[in-house]
Amino acid sequence: MSGVIVGFGVIASVVVIGYMLGRIPLLGPGTREVLSRLAFYVASPALLFTILARTDLSILVSDRVLVSVLSVVAVALVFLTAGILRRWGVGRTTVGLLGSSYVNAGNLGIPISVYVLGDATLVAPVLLFQLLVLAPVSLTVLDLNNGGVRGFWPVLRRSLGTPVRNPVVIASVAGVAVSASGWAPPAPFMEPFELVGGMAVPAMLLAFGISLHGSSVPGRGGPEQVPVLLAVALKSAGQPLAAWALGSLVFGLAGADLFSVVVLAALPTAQNVFNYATQYRTGETLVREVVLLTTLLTVPALFAITFLLG
Repeated sequence: MSGVIVGFGVIASVVVIGYMLGRIPLLGPGTREVLSRLAFYVASPALLFTILARTDLSILVSDRVLVSVLSVVAVALVFLTAGILRRWGVGRTTVGLLGSSYVNAGNLGIPISVYVLGDATLVAPVLLFQLLVLAPVSLTVLDLNNGGVRGFWPVLRRSLGTPVRNPVVIASVAGVAVSASGWAPPAPFMEPFELVGGMAVPAMLLAFGISLHGSSVPGRGGPEQVPVLLAVALKSAGQPLAAWALGSLVFGLAGADLFSVVVLAALPTAQNVFNYATQYRTGETLVREVVLLTTLLTVPALFAITFLLG
């Protein structure tokens, strides 16, 4: 579990620095918005392109991948149903859905895959599914909701045009295209993307830390209490349980295979979701609290999973 502790320690350190920047307005007003936009429009696309361009797409075909994908879909459908019944609105329901299902497969998933599961490639399918399916579909919905488009044909035209306007989707598709082509880009070509992409995670964590300054205690009262608690319950307990049930009862996984899919399902909500909520100015408080609470609950969840399945 040393990798888990190290991974959380690094994340917590950068978030604390962001919180201090929020307390001491050293960088001036609007710092959080600037960092979020930098991550969304520049750094994250560069990072995603470098990751996907070097990923072997054949890893997407396995029972473990199906279990991971179906566990994401299961909890997302639960939150979607609750959002429709409670009339939380398209924007809040969409970001809440992401908060309940979008795992931190990057800056936490990779060290946990290396130090806990012993194989860094195990997290790649989850990361690819989120980047290629979950994020593009959700961002398209948020874009349509914010655009005020009405009517079948206008909505259809904007839906088809959204992917070519969204930098995250463009970078993901470009990375997959490079990987599928079999072309290995030379190092000088990739170095600018790697350099710029290195800003993505720190920028997101700093922006998240800044947002914590002056915020209320998460999960206590307010209009976001119910969606926050539901998203946290689904992410921290529902998704690992779904992965275990699907893996053991439906796909017949056991041992290390079952342990790995349950551990990955227990990862906290990714900071990417907060970045998306900030860009579309939708459900920011909801997502901030979900990210914080699921991150705090991950360590005890992983210890419980290790005790029961490890």
